[in-house]
Parts: sequence; structure tokens; C-alpha cells
Amino acid sequence: MRAIVFNRFGSASDVLEMTELPTPEPAPGEVLVRLHTSAVNPSDVKKRAGAFPDLLDDGFVIPHSDGAGIITAVGLGVAPTRVGERVFVYQAQHGRRYGTAAEYVAVDARRASLLPASVDFAVGACIGIPTMTAHRCITADGPVTDQWVLVTGGAGRVGHYAIQWARHFGARVIATASNPRDAERCHEAGAEHVVDHRQTGWGAALRRWLGQQPLFRVVDVEFGANLPEVLECISTGGTIVTYGSAAVPEPTLPFRRIMFMDLTVRTVLVYDMPEAAKEMAVFDTCALLAEGALQHRIAGVLPLAETAWAHEQVERGGTDGCVVITISA
Repeated sequence: MRAIVFNRFGSASDVLEMTELPTPEPAPGEVLVRLHTSAVNPSDVKKRAGAFPDLLDDGFVIPHSDGAGIITAVGLGVAPTRVGERVFVYQAQHGRRYGTAAEYVAVDARRASLLPASVDFAVGACIGIPTMTAHRCITADGPVTDQWVLVTGGAGRVGHYAIQWARHFGARVIATASNPRDAERCHEAGAEHVVDHRQTGWGAALRRWLGQQPLFRVVDVEFGANLPEVLECISTGGTIVTYGSAAVPEPTLPFRRIMFMDLTVRTVLVYDMPEAAKEMAVFDTCALLAEGALQHRIAGVLPLAETAWAHEQVERGGTDGCVVITISA
């Protein structure tokens, strides 16, 4: 089978290469998926660049966690009726070497979920990490019905879905964005109000806009950078759910202020979510996909041979949505 691999860390153009590998066999509990598409997530480019130094200890890596295709074989213990299913694959290259940037992938059967017939494979590749992360951020700490939820970076991959999940579960949504186009994206996803997070003092301005209405839930993409502003608008007893802090990787916490506001800080990493949370996210995602009730943004669709270019685009942040790699027709 054709596959993209890297056996050293570095820039995409230097280390990613096309090669031929044996088609894998599904082990017990696994399914073999003939992949039609693969998605490039920020975590994929970070791994390739060397964010996890021990990743290559066992040899080359086929990158990417998310993809979509058709099950062609099953391992022992998996129902043979699954052969022929259209599926989206998530968490393929977590804790192992074999991801979705290849013609085939053998994965735990739980990581290949039914893709409704109405959903094309390009969309199927986009919904693993971002959709499930966003779902966990909204659902992990109880109902949000009739509450205000703030989603920072609402035009980002996760933020875009977080706005939609919050609305789906009955919340009213405020988002932050850095430019008019991103603000429009947030409104299209369901945000009622958008603030410019480039402006100093946006947290206090949001508190004034809310008036006496409490803000108990914040979904945050840049915890360290945004925390001073978030503390200006979140209500006592609120929860900050964060899935990133790239700008300030090791934030200093104003402990006394957080304690005296009785705040909860939850971190979310999709790979290490409880299995029950993953199952719930997949169930709800499939239901909304079948209804056509989720918006998706695809920035580009490229052939497998251009995977390095796709990595470069994601790394530069110059994409308006998911970058999809096509593998087979």
C-alpha cells in the first residue's frame, strides 16, 4: 500500500516521504479500513516536528489520527457484518506508529464509527479530534441549558464545533474572534455575540455587556494568554474548560483569586478522555451528522503526494478549516 511516513523529526518537506508498505492485517478486536481521506490536525504537525521525542523509538511513523473510508476486513471478535461499513476513524495514531496517511489502516474497532451515507468522506475525515474535543468541553460539567457559554477562538477547528454543541444542548453562546471574517464565522455557527480578543480589556467589556446575566462556562483555546481576561467576566462558581495553551505553555495561576471565586479548571485532551465520554461524543456526532445538523469547514482537498504541503499550511495557521488528504476514490 502507499503511505506517507517520517523516520526523523523536522520540517514537513524534509521528513515526509511516500513509500510502499505491506497492507496490514487486522488483529483481534480490530478492523481494516481502506481509507478514502485523511485529515491534518495541529497535533499531527506538532508530532512530526518533534513534540514527542520518543515517538520514533520503534521506527517510522505514518502520521494523522483522523480519516474516513470503508471497512474491508475484520479481526477475531469483530462482527463480520461490519465489512462494507462506511466509517470515520479517530485516534488512529495515538500511542502507536500507524495513522491514516495511507491506503489502509488497521485500528481498534471502537475507533471506526459508522459514517452516515449522506456524509461524504472529506467531511468524515474532519470530525474526529475537533468534534469530540468540543463535545467534551461542553458536556463534561453538567447541563448548559439556558446558560451563557463563552467560546474563545470560536472560528478555530474546535471552537467552531464547540459553538454548535453549546447551541445543540440549549446554551446561548458568546465567542471571541480576531477579525471580522472570523466573527462572521462565529455568528454562522450560532454565536449571539462576538468580542475581539485582540482588544485589551475584552473581559471587562464582556462583563458589562452581560450585565446581571451570569457566565458560568468558558471553553478556552489559549488558557494562559486568556486567563486574565476570562477572570474579568466569569461568574463565581464557574468552570473554565481548556484544551490548549500554546502561547503561554506554563501559565502562572492566580490561585487566591481562583479559589475565592470557587472556580473549576478542567483540561481536555481527546486521546485521554474517559471511554464513556468518547462513546457519547461519537453517538451524538453520528446523530447530528445523520440529520445534517453540523456545519463543517474544509479549507482544501489535496492528494496524498501533497501531504507535506498540507502540513505546512496547517503549521502556518493559514487555513480556513480542515485540510483533507484524498487517498482513494
